[in-house]
Amino acid sequence: MHTALTRTLGIRHPIIQGGMQWIGRAELVAAVSNAGALGTLTALTQPTPEALIDEIARVRTLTDKPFAVNLTFLPTLKPVPYEAYRDAIISCGVRIVETAGNNPSAHMPALKAAGITVIHKCTTARHALKAQQIGVDMVSIDGFECAGHTGEEDIPGLILIPAAVAKLSIPVIASGGFGDGKGLVAALALGAEGINMGTRFMCTQESPAHINIKEAIVKNAETDTALILRSLRNSSRVARTQLAQSIIDMEKGGATIQEIGPKVAGAKGRAVYEEGDIEGGIWTVGMVQGLIHDIPTCAQLVQRIVDEAEHIIAQRLTRLIDSKG
Repeated sequence: MHTALTRTLGIRHPIIQGGMQWIGRAELVAAVSNAGALGTLTALTQPTPEALIDEIARVRTLTDKPFAVNLTFLPTLKPVPYEAYRDAIISCGVRIVETAGNNPSAHMPALKAAGITVIHKCTTARHALKAQQIGVDMVSIDGFECAGHTGEEDIPGLILIPAAVAKLSIPVIASGGFGDGKGLVAALALGAEGINMGTRFMCTQESPAHINIKEAIVKNAETDTALILRSLRNSSRVARTQLAQSIIDMEKGGATIQEIGPKVAGAKGRAVYEEGDIEGGIWTVGMVQGLIHDIPTCAQLVQRIVDEAEHIIAQRLTRLIDSKG
């Protein structure tokens, strides 16, 4: 399967592992890239820019294939040295960067001067068009089904992907709700050049997420997610837990960010992934968990998706077109 995504990024398969806080570490990134897809290291998982430089070096000891680094710009209570993280990425000679969150325009001159291919993640076609105007090379369009930040427009991928494709002249990557070959074929049919998967890669053998989290994903249905922080216009899709429900109840009661903040602290979310207490903090997961039934290696997963997609295209869809009945 050759698309603008595979040709531009130098990868075998049109599949990207999304940047996931606390999950996008060297072992997972390398495993995805070695499988022929694009692994993505998450910059802010590392405590300092210097630690990020070390983690990038670790990726390179595990793979010689292309990989990306995600840098997400979000409002935080504690200032983040984004410029220092960006400069660390550039100094390491990284060739692909995925940006997300706020408008990355302040960082584009430095990234483009370094010859970096920039993929920006968006949740609306309007934001995708703005990203194209500021010079990004591709957009990853995130449907409402996604894990984490869903945006505030609640547009599902079936509408959002073709709407973005119709407005843009740069390649579009479909994100949110993808986890198998059927989804890949659907994304291509909607005009995307490939797919971005987070939750599906979180539930693989090389993922650093605790086995309790992976088993919970396998057990859960598509209905087992919750939307929190809606009242603060910072909506996030997370696992439906007692903790998540308590936050929703607080929001209904008019709680402020200062009151909610301690419950959604990033350190608690990190502990969930590391220690496996699903009620120990908030952890993000997409509706696609309803389609996840096992914990394969990244190589097994990527090959399975590609094989299924090729079979659907070559057999089922061709047969429908050729059918005389």
